[in-house]
Amino acid sequence: MCGAGALPALVAERARRQGWRLVAFAFDGAPDLGGRAAQVWPAQLTDLGAVLARLREAAVEAVVLCGRFSMPAVLRTPTAAADPVARALEARAGSRVDARLAGAVIGTLATLGIEVLDQRRFLGDLLARPGRLAGREPTEPEWRDVRRGLEVARLAAEARVGQTVVVCRGAVTAVEAVEGTTEAIRRGTALGGPGAVIVKAVARDHDYRFDTPLVGPDTVAAAAAGGAAVLAVEAGRVAVFEPEATARAAERAGLSLVGVDGGG
Repeated sequence: MCGAGALPALVAERARRQGWRLVAFAFDGAPDLGGRAAQVWPAQLTDLGAVLARLREAAVEAVVLCGRFSMPAVLRTPTAAADPVARALEARAGSRVDARLAGAVIGTLATLGIEVLDQRRFLGDLLARPGRLAGREPTEPEWRDVRRGLEVARLAAEARVGQTVVVCRGAVTAVEAVEGTTEAIRRGTALGGPGAVIVKAVARDHDYRFDTPLVGPDTVAAAAAGGAAVLAVEAGRVAVFEPEATARAAERAGLSLVGVDGGG
């Protein structure tokens, strides 16, 4: 089940190497998976009945969800525009909070005997290790902002609001919501100015079947453009996509990239 971005192609390639026979449902913005999947079907979030029918026809045993699905687009879609299956899923979720929608999807697929796989099966090696990943060691004032950011990011994640915060000299200048990590970084660094610290963390009960939080070259580019000093991610729980390219970009930008222990 593919959304936008480069992640679906990576997951597809790794799944194929593990011996899976792949069929892909390409939602809006999904990359070209030709050559990686036996079949690729266009799919719409408003026409989930067709997706379920295809799953049955293809005798699918397991599903992996990956890529970006635009929450603003989900929120703006009129209920009347969705098919009965999509409307039933929304009713089951009780809201359009992404985690609740994902739970409803997982439950619906379970009734069909389809397992939703933990994304770490394909991406686990990308989870950040503790310590300095690129660039210089943060200063003690920056570490204070990292610790403050980690506390707030964990609270936001557990409230199902977002996973990224921007902190500058102890003040929180942005908390990620439906706009996503990159836009939150742009807003927070614009408000805080040079020297801001960016922290990304996850809820203690985060469901990796739905999402593997990550940063990558685009995250570093946004941080650098805003004059950020540090990008900190929760070690063992947030992934670094394209780690070599991300580290090189951080080094070029003079950005400190670190993995931090979230404490459980």
